[in-house]
Amino acid sequence: MPYTPADNRYDTMVYRRCGRSGLKLPALSLGLWHNFGHDTPHDTKRAICQTAFDAGITHFDLANNYGPPPGSAEEAFGEILRTDFAGYRDELIISSKAGYMMWPGPYGELGSRKYLMSSCDQSLKRMGLDYVDIFYSHRFDPETPLEETMQALHDIVRSGKALYAGISSYNAQRTKEAVAILTDLGTPMLIHQPSYNMLNRWVEEDGLKETLTDLGVGSIAFTPLAQGMLTGKYLNGIPEGSRATQGKSLNADLINDDTIGKLNKLNDIAAARGQTLAQMAIAWVLRNGGITTALIGASKPSQVTDCIGAIDNLDFTAEELAAIDQWTDAGDINLWAKSSNS
Repeated sequence: MPYTPADNRYDTMVYRRCGRSGLKLPALSLGLWHNFGHDTPHDTKRAICQTAFDAGITHFDLANNYGPPPGSAEEAFGEILRTDFAGYRDELIISSKAGYMMWPGPYGELGSRKYLMSSCDQSLKRMGLDYVDIFYSHRFDPETPLEETMQALHDIVRSGKALYAGISSYNAQRTKEAVAILTDLGTPMLIHQPSYNMLNRWVEEDGLKETLTDLGVGSIAFTPLAQGMLTGKYLNGIPEGSRATQGKSLNADLINDDTIGKLNKLNDIAAARGQTLAQMAIAWVLRNGGITTALIGASKPSQVTDCIGAIDNLDFTAEELAAIDQWTDAGDINLWAKSSNS
């Protein structure tokens, strides 16, 4: 049966202006980093995307290397665009990125013009699109002049292959430099995508969060649930089939007795707020409007629905924030520190 989006899909979602731009993004965006490769049934991918769009999530975030294998997430989403979202392109914000290893040889990763321009073309082909709304430099490349990377983003936008430019995992100083270069070129930076959650606060320690506000650049926080740690999944240990058992992006050694105890304390705070742990974690990232949108992932539609419940209570008391701070030391989980510290 053909998919028809819910008529009330825009009734309850919160939309926030992205920096000083004219673009608004939903408070929650859907990332296709995990669960959109060949290891997930296509019908599951379709159901996740349909559930998101039905609830007013209009932003779908990808990258050239998402899978597995690399490229397969974009191919799967391209099929969903053709079958389920056909006719709704103008209601969608679709983003992609390039920076991590995509093909062998010296031109298959990082921030050269050669890599970024080729990657954008390949991503468009995989998704069957004429343009993406946002194209990112996925990580800072210390061996390529920043001017070259930003010039490539500028030219991608000027060619019509992307509407906006963004960066991911750049620290505050590199962000200032990138924004200055793009501004001089005439393509203002729209958005920065850093990792950020209650257990990984580098954007506060580095000053990036404040920098983005000062520069008028929007922000989309990825891993707001700390690769699943800030859900109810690990409250009793490591369940079979969870991300911690798959060797993807969550080190099982982090899920120790001390961490489990802290996660349960956080879960108690969430319950007192009338939220699940995942909902509170997302609300915490979005608190005070400092982050434009939180980028969630999901392995099934019900997880999308649960996360969306976060927008029902985005306010925190000083006492709640202090209690959260007491239980959020869970070790080093920032997998992107190397890029952000370059």
